[in-house]
Amino acid sequence: MSAIQMLFAAARDDLAVFVGLAFSAVEPGGKYLPNWHIRAIAYQLERVSKGECKRLIITMPPRSLKSITASVAFPAWFLGRDPSKKVICVSYAQSLAVKHANDFRTVVDSAWYRSMFPSFKVSPRKNTENELQTTLGGNRLATSTGGQLTGRGGDIIIIDDPLKADEAHSESARNKCAEWVRTTLMSRFDNPAAGAVVLVMQRLHVDDLAGVLLETGGWEHLNLSAIAEQDERVQTGLHRWNDRKFGDLLHPARLGHVELERLKRDLGSLTFSAQYQQSPAPPDGNMVKRVWFRDYDPHQFDRRSMTIVQSWDTALKGDPSSDYSVGTTWAKDDNNYYLVDLVRVRAAYPDLIKAVKRSLTEHDPDIILIEDAGSGSSLIADLESQDIRTTPVKPRSDKESRLSRVAAMIENGNVNLPKDAHWKDDFLLEVLAFPHGRHDDQVDSMTQALIWMKDDRPTGRFYVGTF
Repeated sequence: MSAIQMLFAAARDDLAVFVGLAFSAVEPGGKYLPNWHIRAIAYQLERVSKGECKRLIITMPPRSLKSITASVAFPAWFLGRDPSKKVICVSYAQSLAVKHANDFRTVVDSAWYRSMFPSFKVSPRKNTENELQTTLGGNRLATSTGGQLTGRGGDIIIIDDPLKADEAHSESARNKCAEWVRTTLMSRFDNPAAGAVVLVMQRLHVDDLAGVLLETGGWEHLNLSAIAEQDERVQTGLHRWNDRKFGDLLHPARLGHVELERLKRDLGSLTFSAQYQQSPAPPDGNMVKRVWFRDYDPHQFDRRSMTIVQSWDTALKGDPSSDYSVGTTWAKDDNNYYLVDLVRVRAAYPDLIKAVKRSLTEHDPDIILIEDAGSGSSLIADLESQDIRTTPVKPRSDKESRLSRVAAMIENGNVNLPKDAHWKDDFLLEVLAFPHGRHDDQVDSMTQALIWMKDDRPTGRFYVGTF
């Protein structure tokens, strides 16, 4: 058997191998870059084809072969193996649905596909942009979100990006999409007991379709972030796994560190977190709303007559998977509070104390607040031994209670942020997502400072959270 024959034989039974062939057909001048995440997606889709999974959500960044894998290669592979099956493919716009359908047709019209799946034959009765039927009664039907499906049924429904990115912040658009999926699309199975749905998309909003369905429950979820935010094992086959470490990139050959950093700068942290990290924050906020914060121009800001407060929340360790150590510097003027600077690092203790001392030298704070726990206790002792006076803080209530205590200060417009600070978006992302976000170190540093400034306690040990 020749190498090409061996490749075709493997592709008949292995969707991940088939994806590479489909890519070459659709992008004849492009270079296919195989990666473990394609095997992870293919494995889950193979489970769908076998009836092992009936409800699957895949969330992943743009430009990661999402549509070629799910909307083009998978229907072609599935129908090649059983041309009597029916597949409905949905995208947010009819033009996009037609593009995917044409790419699918390019694959199934190729000589290698016909030799691989000789029982797949296109019926002359229906071969249009929107629908291709087989001689055995199967088909692939393309439609858009909200499209008419009266009288049409399927075995597998594939929803690929059901909502445009610029419509994600429209509550009516989100609700209309979710309602159409629930009331129209989910009733289109020829055999409801055996029918399966696959939703593949980038996250756009906490209440996008993926968010709504995950909240409802009953869905398996393959979540692929551009940058790993924790150590995880992702299944790529029946007995195969990919061990992903914190900070690992999803597909560095396509999106490396430089490209991701550029995207984060261009999109902003909030949009990048949603679309590339699959971790959207509520745009309005949870406990704290975005519109409550005021902006100020640092270039027209005179802090000489103000009280300068620096607030530190330090992590136990400095390894890449641990929490951040955060220091915020504030200026207090009567009942107005200005966030002047923010330091956020993952650092071993020797490097942490260097970062703290650099910030102290730069801002010369009147008050240094440090949470008296773990590495913070060591930091207090080291600074005091160098005659740098600190104010130790021992929290006496939970994090949510502490933020609740200062929420009115923010809502009343007393908390001001520098309008062009490079760290501002990351700060807002964490505050708006709290208490449901991955991190809360910046929130802790902020509440520690605001409670102290609100209570105006200039000296001595105090307890955050006592009323």
